[in-house]
This record gives sequence, structure tokens and C-alpha cells, in this order.
Amino acid sequence: MTIKSILVLGSGPIKIGQAAEFDYAGSQACKALHEGGYRVILLNSNPATIQTDTAMADIVYIKPLTAKTVEGIVKEHHPKGVIATLGGQTALNLCVECEEKGIWREFGVKVLGTPTSAIKTAEGRESFKELMKKIGQPVPASVSASSVDEALEFACSNRYPLIIRPDYTLGGTGGGVAKKEEELKIKAKEGLEASPVHKILVEEYLSGWREFEFEVMRDSAGNALCVCGMENVDPMGIHTGDSIVVSPIVTLSDFQRNRLRSAALAIVEALDVRGACNVQFALSPDGDSYYVIEVNPRASRSSALASKATGYPIARIAAKIAVGKGLAELPNPITGKGNALSEPKLDYIVVKHPRWPFEKFPTANIQLGTQMKSTGEVMAIGSSFMHALLKAFRSLDAPSPLTDKCFKKATKDELWQHCTLPTHRRMGAILELLRRGKKAEEISGATAIHPYFIKQLQQIISIEKRLKTGLTRDVLTEAKGAGFSDEDIACICEKPTGEIAGLRQGYNIEIKHRKVGGEASLSGYFYGVYEDDVPPVASPAEARSIIVLGSGPIRIAQGVEFDYCCVKAVESLRRRGFRAVMANNNPETVSTDHDISDALYFEPLHVEDVRAILKRERAEGFFCSFGGQTSLKLGLSLAEEGYNMFGTGASAIVEAEDRGRFCDILHKLDIPYPPGEAARDLKEAVDIAEGLGFPVMIRPSFVIGGVDMQVVYEMDDFRRLASLAFSHAPGVALLIDRFLQGKEFEADAVCDGKDVLIPGIFEHLDPAGVHSGDSIALFPDFSLLPQEKGEVLHIVSALSEALSVKGLFNVQFVRHDGKLFVIEANPRASRTVPIASKLTEIPMVDLAVGVALGESLKDAGYGLGILDYKGPLGVKVPVFSTEKLPGADSRLGPQMQSTGESLGVGETFAEALREALQGAGWKIPQKGNILFSVRDDQKSLLAPVASIFYNLGWEIYATPGTAATLKKWGLPSREVPKGAELISAIRSNMFDVIVNIPSLRANTLKDGYAMRRAAIESQVLCLHTLEAAQAVGSSLTGRNHT
Repeated sequence: MTIKSILVLGSGPIKIGQAAEFDYAGSQACKALHEGGYRVILLNSNPATIQTDTAMADIVYIKPLTAKTVEGIVKEHHPKGVIATLGGQTALNLCVECEEKGIWREFGVKVLGTPTSAIKTAEGRESFKELMKKIGQPVPASVSASSVDEALEFACSNRYPLIIRPDYTLGGTGGGVAKKEEELKIKAKEGLEASPVHKILVEEYLSGWREFEFEVMRDSAGNALCVCGMENVDPMGIHTGDSIVVSPIVTLSDFQRNRLRSAALAIVEALDVRGACNVQFALSPDGDSYYVIEVNPRASRSSALASKATGYPIARIAAKIAVGKGLAELPNPITGKGNALSEPKLDYIVVKHPRWPFEKFPTANIQLGTQMKSTGEVMAIGSSFMHALLKAFRSLDAPSPLTDKCFKKATKDELWQHCTLPTHRRMGAILELLRRGKKAEEISGATAIHPYFIKQLQQIISIEKRLKTGLTRDVLTEAKGAGFSDEDIACICEKPTGEIAGLRQGYNIEIKHRKVGGEASLSGYFYGVYEDDVPPVASPAEARSIIVLGSGPIRIAQGVEFDYCCVKAVESLRRRGFRAVMANNNPETVSTDHDISDALYFEPLHVEDVRAILKRERAEGFFCSFGGQTSLKLGLSLAEEGYNMFGTGASAIVEAEDRGRFCDILHKLDIPYPPGEAARDLKEAVDIAEGLGFPVMIRPSFVIGGVDMQVVYEMDDFRRLASLAFSHAPGVALLIDRFLQGKEFEADAVCDGKDVLIPGIFEHLDPAGVHSGDSIALFPDFSLLPQEKGEVLHIVSALSEALSVKGLFNVQFVRHDGKLFVIEANPRASRTVPIASKLTEIPMVDLAVGVALGESLKDAGYGLGILDYKGPLGVKVPVFSTEKLPGADSRLGPQMQSTGESLGVGETFAEALREALQGAGWKIPQKGNILFSVRDDQKSLLAPVASIFYNLGWEIYATPGTAATLKKWGLPSREVPKGAELISAIRSNMFDVIVNIPSLRANTLKDGYAMRRAAIESQVLCLHTLEAAQAVGSSLTGRNHT
């Protein structure tokens, strides 16, 4: 059978455990298949990623990843092959489902790459255990269980603690450690519910053992190589996604490493893997014994890390293997000489550090365990572990564990707790314990972290002490070689950063750049070191270099949509003949694929590191408007030093981002905005709040995702929340303004200093007070009157002219009492740019790059003003990961909580919303049980919403006060008292949808929190606004008419 068309299955929305690494893998696959002359059909419901850009595949479907969707695609387009091993667990599970339903067989579609039988063997815990025994590979004592009773029976003959591993899940979902029988009952039940096949593995818990991973490639002829080995700094028990990871392996002897490598190669041979595979091992504390823990017969999170660590493009080679190519016939992807069986050799150290979202969830349990909690990660490359670790610390865009003052304030007991629980603060706590004189051996014994790593941390503290004795040339040279930044040294020595930089430059201590893969490498892939003996890497020729600053690690409010914008910017620059240079530190994303740009610098997004890139490249300037708030703040610092910022100028960015100055501009232009003032301290803020009257909104400056933004209804809460916001950003103004209830809209525009182009306006379904990233959004708007659209255009035009915006510009409005008020403006890329670009086919980023370089919108030929959109309707639905964060509250508000989004497209909003909900992973029946619990001020709006579900035949349940309201309207409902009985009903999946409209006041959330948390943990759709509930009901009504 000749295969000409291939279906590639994507991974869906970004969520904890399944982030941008699979977009990277799928994008590489599409490229590789195009190189082979194949017609590529892509299915993915994620609108934010570059993978669903039309340039990535011949046909792109932004649709739900369901068997029904797949069946429709293969019927229409007749692909003869499918690749499912590059879209994470979502794609893998969908592939197995389609095979079991006979779709592949019925339509003659061949599963390419690793066969489905191998996937089932590796993903099924019992079948995998049996295969390991057959080939003589050791596995821990375990049992495959389909019920809680079976798990308890195993526990009778095995000692606690035990670990639970559900079948066919990702990111440790549903897993956990049970230390006693009651915990096992709970964990086993959760694991069974999380597994799509209702099976778990109950296994001996290897406390204190160490974890290693090997990334392996194998082709259909049996040729195989180990791309790289990685070791977790943290011991077994912490999910590898939450562990600091080091490559190459630094603590094993050659014998120990080769033993595990040989085992990994034997395992992929036994499984008949054809492509990429990740093999995880546990090694005993003495290093004599090992167990095979897990195998992922697909590209994984570690595959992306291994690719970026070595320069070996794992997903691209896996795609070529999937279509029949052999490793021996493919050229070495790093040097171009020899074949692809050559194992990369690393002469540097790579450190991966997770990025957690706990600042968004103050009630979340911060203890780390077998369920992954991080949203993203950074990677740093250095000449030593210390060097790479400290570079990773400053890449996090969060307080550095090295200099964060919270550790100095902590008690000894608090520090030990962070180390031994452990929490995400364990590195900073260990450093502080070493400062206080604790021995490395004691810390290693208490944490089960290998002594090598603790001694490396001890060396960091030793250098820190020497820095305090005097900044001689030798001490400064040692500190810079170990990875200390100028800012770190300034903080340690209590001196200005500029003084440290000047001293360093006076000593001629400068960053030099090495090439990943060595001088023989074909790539322009670099990292920086402070070493005198580094052979100079030639600077680029007379090419006109422009740097694009990336967005750093994936985290809530700054996700893969900004990587989309960065990639599109690089493409635009290359197309215009510039040398496009990418600076970023995220190993998961497409922007850090070294062949996307002319040069890639895998470096911290930090002034000191990027300054060196600008100098080496002799760059004409940089773009900072595509990487979110991270790159924007960095760009402002670079502009202060005199480097050229392309696009909107630094002064305009400051005026838009500083809430007080922005209000002054709105006032001068006579543009309506909520009444308010900027405050520089708590007393001033309190005076403003008292003058305005409650409710008020606290809006910090220079933030993304609504960090510290709150609607406040009373003074006690206001004092507490305002104090917190000031402490997080000392010296930065807070805007205190009147909270205006109403409907929100946002416009993404391209401005050239004279003209404005707005592809369309988004209308938020959820009311004001819910962050735009967490609201269901409709495109285009449906309720703005023609004169209101004219007002939007006038306001955007006036603001862009006043700010001299040249590029992308996002303006947000609230309609209150029939009048539009401006609530925010961002002179940068927003998270809705990819959606607007894909729905309208207007290349917004390309236009933004063009106008920044002097081109005019009028000459671009796409029109001006608000375009008259004629395409299909789009609905964006947010996707949350709060089920991965025990203790976190899903209550919506001004601070963004969602990790990703799904897009639905249809001829009606009802059709589009149905698709978007499916794409987000929700399966809502045509009839079912719905629970309403609505706060008092919303009860007058309840009856029309409840009526929709009642008329569809749904059984309506309600908490007492809500039930009384429904009764007055003649709507029958079953009353459910609040408390343990209700929570038990939710956990038993009695309800298909829950509508919980929480109290506005922070001190009355207890009942609602318990309800929302139970819904999250039971994977029940929980809606937090009546507008969203009405839309869901309307989408079901629409289904009856289609």
C-alpha cells in the first residue's frame, strides 16, 4: 500500500502534565513528513499553538480529539496512515480507541511508527510487568487491580507505603502514595476513576531510591541508539515533571550507566518500538540494584528536553522512522556526517527546572509527589552543574532560590519541612540550611538527594561567602564561572547591579558563546559561559541581525500563544531577509527548535545574558512585544541601556502598563474609564478606596494574567490584598478603581502609527470580574451595536496614536449601563492573537513585524478599520488544571487560572460552543442531572437558565436557597442540603453539570469551595456564571436541531 496522505493526531489544550512539548513534537513531525513529500492532515483542538497554523500542514482541523471527529476526517480525506505517538497521552489513547472501534480497519488506515500492540503492552501495567519478567528485567512487586478490594488484598501481603499508578494516564494523574489502609482506599478509588480502562498498578514504593531516564530511538529494522541519559536530582516519589533533571548523568560510574543503557535498549527491542521511547529506572541508594519503573512508547516531555539538550531532533527522526526510514540511512542530524545512529556526546551540563503555579493558588497543597503540579519548565546549559543550575534559577521569572529573602526569614523547622515534605521551595531551603552551617551529609540523608548535588550547593554557598569578603578579580571570575549573575552578586554584597557590572567589565570578564554540538554542528545553537579558554565562535557576517525575545517557561497567563507569536515573528523576519535570532529558555516549545531561526541562544531572559547576545550578533535591535510580559519587561531594561527596540517605543509601553499614567492619557483623550486613582503605598490606597466606595478593583501595573488583581467588597479584605500586592512589586503603582459590572469585550489591533486594522472583536460570555483568559469568548462579537463598534474603533485609533503604537495592540472594554469603558490596554501580543489570526486568516504578527520595520498597513492590502468578518463563528473555552493541585479553588475572578484553551468553530455559536466544550474534554449528555447553587444577587436571573435545562428534560437539583427561588418560578427541583451529603453526592458522580455562583466576599466561601473542589476531583463540569450555564444549555438545544 502506497501512503500519500498521513493524519497526525495532536495533544489538545495545554494542561498540567501535557504542555507545549507535544506541540513541539507534532510540529516537527509535520515538517519531517512534508520533507518526505507526504500530504499532512493535522487534528488538534488547541488554537494557541503554532502547530495549528495553516503553514504546518496541508489540512488543519481545529476540532475535538474524538473518535467521531477522526472518523469524519478519514471518510473525507482518505489518509492511509496515522501518527499518534507524537501527541502525548491524548493522541495515544485516541489511537487505541479508534482501533478498538474498527475505524482504522474499516477505512484502511495504517498506524505508523510503534504498533498499537506495543502501545497496549507498555501502557497496560500488568502486560508490561509480564513482558519485563519475560526478558529478565526487574520490576517492583506489584499487582494490577480493577477494584479497591484487589488493591487492599495486595496490601495484606506487602508492606506500606505503596504507590498507585493508573493505566493510560499522563503526569501522574490519579496516582499517589498510600502509607496506610485508609489512604490506599482513597488513592485506589481515585486512580481507578482516572484510568480510561479502570485499571491501576499497586506497587512497592521505593523510598529513597534514585530515578534515571533514557531517551531511546529505534527503527523497524531493530537499529537503536540512546540519545541521552538523564538523572533526577530528586529521589523517587517526586514526579519527574516536578523534579530538577540533569543531563548527562553525573553520579553513576560507567558500569552503572551502561547497565541501565543496555536495559533500555533491550526493552525497546522487546516492545518493538519504532520511533521514540522513554525508559525510566529506579536505582537503589547503594547503586547495586535497579528496577524498571515505566516506559512511554512515544515522544514524551523528556523527549523534548533530550532534543534541546543534545540538538538531536527526536520527534523529527521518529516521524521519518514511522514512514519506513532507517536510522542507518538517515544522515546524522547534528553534523550531517555519518548516520543517525551516532549517539550525541555532551561536553556541557544541562539542567531542567520546573516552573510551578502556586502563586496563583494560595490555598493549594505545595507538597510535591507522584502527581505532577508544574505548568512548565526552563532549561539551562552550562559548563558545570552549578553554572547551569544558577542560570536555571534566573530563567524562572520568579524569585530565585539563591537570593529570595523569604528563606532568610524562615525558621530552621520551616526550612527542614520544605526539604523533607518536600515542596517546590526545597532548593532554596537547602541553600539556607547550608548557610546556617548544616552538613551536606545530614541534608543528603534527610532528603535522599545524592551527596554530589548537595556538595555542589555547598560550593555555591562557599563562593557566596568569598564574595562578601571582597570583590577581587579572582573571586569575581570564580563566581561568574559558577553561574552567579551580576544581579545575584549585587544582592549578596548589597551593592547596585550597575556597580558589579562595571567592576566585571573592568576586569574584562565577559560572556563567551559556545555552540551546542561543537564546531562541527550544522546548527546555529548557542549557550553562554564565563570562561577564558573558550575558543571564540565566529560572529555572524554582515547579516542584519534582529533578536526576538521569547516568553520563557509555560505558566498560567503566559502560555504557548506567545510562542506562536515569536515563531511567526521569526518567520516574518527571515522572509524579509533579516538574520532572525531567537533568545529563549523553554525546552518544550517550537521557538527553541534550532532550525526555526537563523540562530538560537538558549539563555536566561535576563539583561546580562541578552546584552551579550546583542553584542555578539551586532544586532540592529530586538522585538520584545511577542513574548508576553516577560519579554516586555526585559525589553524596557535593554532600551534603558540604549539598545534599539523595534515596534512600539519604551515610553509608550510604560505609559500603557503604568496604571496611573494610562489613566492620565485616557482622561486627556476624554475616553471613558472606571473612576479611580493610582496609589504608591497602602495609606494612599486606603484613602482612594474610601473615596470611591466599594466594590473596587485592585489593578497592579506591569503584570500579566491578573496577578494580584482582585475585586474587593470591604475594607478588611482591601487592606490585606493591597498590602500583598505592594509586597509583590515594591515601588510599582496600584490602580484602585470602581468595579463596574457588565459585559466585557476585547479588540486585537495592528497599528502603524497612522492607521488601524482590527480583524474582529471578542465578546466575553462571562461577566466583568472574570479574567479574559478564563472567560468563554465568542468571535466575532454579536451584541455590539454599529455605533458601539464605531466607538471601539475610535478609542483604539486615538489610543494608538497617543501612544505611537507600531505593532500589536490589545484593548479591553466593559459595557456598563449602556456605555463602553476602557479597562486595560496592552501594546504587545495578547493570548487571543493566534485565534483571531486563524479565524480571519489575517497574519497579525507578520503585519506587526512589517509596520515595526516601516511598512504601512494600507500597502499590506488587508483593509483598515474593523473588518467585516464573514467566516464561521468561533468560541474559545478555557481549560483548567486545578484537579492536579489539591486544595486549589476553581472560583473564577480577576486572576487567571486556566492553563489552556479549546476552540470550537461552527455556523452557529451553539454548534461552536459544543465543539469547544468537547475539545476541552467535556462530554455533556443530552439529558442528565444538573445542580444549581446560586448566590443571592444572581437568583433573580436564575429562572430563564434553569428553564432551558428543564425543557430539555434534565433533572434539576438545587441547594436550599436556590431551590426556594426556583419554586417561586414554578420550576420543580430536588432540594439538596449543603454539607457532607452534598459533597458525597458530587463525588459519586450524581451530577453531570454543576452551576455554582460563589459569594462575592472572601470570608463566605467555605461551602462553595468544598462543592467546587469535589467537582474538580470528580471531573464534573462546574460552571461559575449563569451566562456560561445559559450558553451550555443553548448549545444542547441547538444539538436537537442539527
